[in-house]
Amino acid sequence: MTDAQPATTPPHEQPAIRVTAMPADANFNGDIFGGWIMSWMDLAAGNTASRRSQGRAVTVAIDAVSFHHPVHIGDELSVWAKVTSVGRTSMKIAVEAWQRARDGDSTSKVTSATFTFVAIDLQGRPRPVPPDSTP
Repeated sequence: MTDAQPATTPPHEQPAIRVTAMPADANFNGDIFGGWIMSWMDLAAGNTASRRSQGRAVTVAIDAVSFHHPVHIGDELSVWAKVTSVGRTSMKIAVEAWQRARDGDSTSKVTSATFTFVAIDLQGRPRPVPPDSTP
């Protein structure tokens, strides 16, 4: 997931989340609400942050978000999330959302953002992110 990647090619890894946009998620023109898309992005980033921090993590910031392509009722929304940096208690997660029309294979990048998460303990206080244990 890099900015140099063409906007017509989604990441090669499996998405963190894949969901179909439904009528309840749209305005009266059939366009899906940006907040619905952002909520799926936050869920994907949260899953990634919790897995990396081996516990509870909370969203503390989201960088600027611009929507480049609409999502319509029936479209598939796929969301990719990847840890890009880890501090003592915080993590930056790069997130991309892609749309695929329900009746074809063409895809378009909807938006991307960097989410910042902080690992927290059971009392809600920041805790250290453990060292990465992946080989």
